[in-house]
Amino acid sequence: MLTHIVVRDLAIVSTLELDCSSGMTALTGETGAGKSIMIDALGLALGDKADVSMIRAGCERAEIVAGFDLGAAAGARTWLAEQALDEEGECIVRRLLVRDGRSRAFINGRPATGAQLRDLGDLLVDIHGQHAHQSLLRANAQRDLLDAYAGQAALAESVSAAYRDYRALDQQLVALKAARQERGERVDLLRFQIDELASLGLSAAEIEGLDQEQRRLSHLGRLQETAVRLLQVLSESEPSIADQLRAASSEIEELAAIDTALTETRDLLDTATIHAAEAASSLRHYLDGLEIDPAARDAVEARITQIHDLARKYRVRPTELPDALAACQTELEALEQADLRLGHLRDARNAAFRDFLAKARLLSGERAAAAERLSLTVSEAMQQLGMAGGRFAIEIEPLPADRVGAGGLERVAFLVSANLGQPLQPLAKVASGGELSRISLGIQVATAECGSVPTLVFDEVDVGIGGGVAEIVGRLLRRLGASRQVLCVTHLPQVAAQAHQQIRVRKETRDGQTYTRIEPLDPDSRVNEIARMLGGTKITARTREHACEMLGWAVNTTG
Repeated sequence: MLTHIVVRDLAIVSTLELDCSSGMTALTGETGAGKSIMIDALGLALGDKADVSMIRAGCERAEIVAGFDLGAAAGARTWLAEQALDEEGECIVRRLLVRDGRSRAFINGRPATGAQLRDLGDLLVDIHGQHAHQSLLRANAQRDLLDAYAGQAALAESVSAAYRDYRALDQQLVALKAARQERGERVDLLRFQIDELASLGLSAAEIEGLDQEQRRLSHLGRLQETAVRLLQVLSESEPSIADQLRAASSEIEELAAIDTALTETRDLLDTATIHAAEAASSLRHYLDGLEIDPAARDAVEARITQIHDLARKYRVRPTELPDALAACQTELEALEQADLRLGHLRDARNAAFRDFLAKARLLSGERAAAAERLSLTVSEAMQQLGMAGGRFAIEIEPLPADRVGAGGLERVAFLVSANLGQPLQPLAKVASGGELSRISLGIQVATAECGSVPTLVFDEVDVGIGGGVAEIVGRLLRRLGASRQVLCVTHLPQVAAQAHQQIRVRKETRDGQTYTRIEPLDPDSRVNEIARMLGGTKITARTREHACEMLGWAVNTTG
């Protein structure tokens, strides 16, 4: 609820500071005193369009600061958290109007846009009258209020969630269908690539072996020439290394018989002689199998060229060609499953829509029953509120299949006929601000337990009424104040007397300047103010007595 408001240099207000209480508060004062300035200031704080002409004459800027207790405003707490504007405790909204610049706004000390102010204001305050913040004029708010009155807010949210699920699946299905042609072209390409890569029959081991074979074949002449020369040196020349090792081994054998210290040297020479012979034998065998075959070399080089050409084509290294084949096969498998996925997705989409329809149809039935009850209740209230013959109705119009949505299967509209014989028309088109305020009051009282906006402001609620009707209006406002904070600008003592507290607004002149002054009234001052409203500027004992009676009746009849 609104806890306090500070206004500086707005219209004829120099400085206005007011602490606000729960329950019903009446704002009273003579015509032109500035009672509506506080309402205008509150509207500005919550995003109404600003005009520099509203800045007090002679001042360069105006400022409005409003504080709110969010204890009963769960929606506002959630919104602030989502916007990263939340703070512990109350919410502070500040609006600054600058004569030579743009207005600025702040929520909890952080800069905010006008749209953010309006979004937050919709969750905190409803202003009933000729003002912009009346949520009941919005179609969505009317629908939500009807759902809450029917006790089906949870079902309405379930319908909304079911529709969102259906839409998400439907969008996936549309995207998958749209990609079908492109997917077909991609499948054809992948199949060609797989055939091409698979026909290569390449493995990582073959690539390594081909590299080695290519090096061998390209150096075949050198291999043969060197192997022949080494074989000559080892065993076929005169003397060969093998002959020299055998001779040395024979001589060392004789010496080792004389000195055993040469035994190890003899053994090493014997071993070397054996290794030399084995090396010569290995070389002969190698040369026997070494053939210079140009055709084999050409075949290897052709294979390597084929591999490198394909690697360049696919922009990978030759060793990565097997991985490229595997990747193509995996993608093809996934794409070939797309039609199967398309079928599953279509089934899921259809099932989600059936779920939405089932819940929405149930909600439609609940809405129809609740609309009948609420229409009757508000119509009865209108008779009591000075609109004899007036009628309130809730129109539930089925939507075409292509327009159903998160709000359900129908459009909900509040219709009203303020006078007997007049046709029903949308609530927003009611011409009289006073009639609109009283109709809104009847709706708010009928749905008092359903509303989520903690603060209600009624301006011009008593225009064109008096006597018993005014007293009924006052009682309804007081009853509403038992569960919500109600601020009411009124000229009628019958309405003001029903308030839990009263604030007087008056205009005064000082040093050639006009100022608006606002002050909470104590019990005695309140009697005087009610007496003034009853009898004009001259207050008599009789009018004071009547004022005391009216205040006493309010307490005794409504508590």
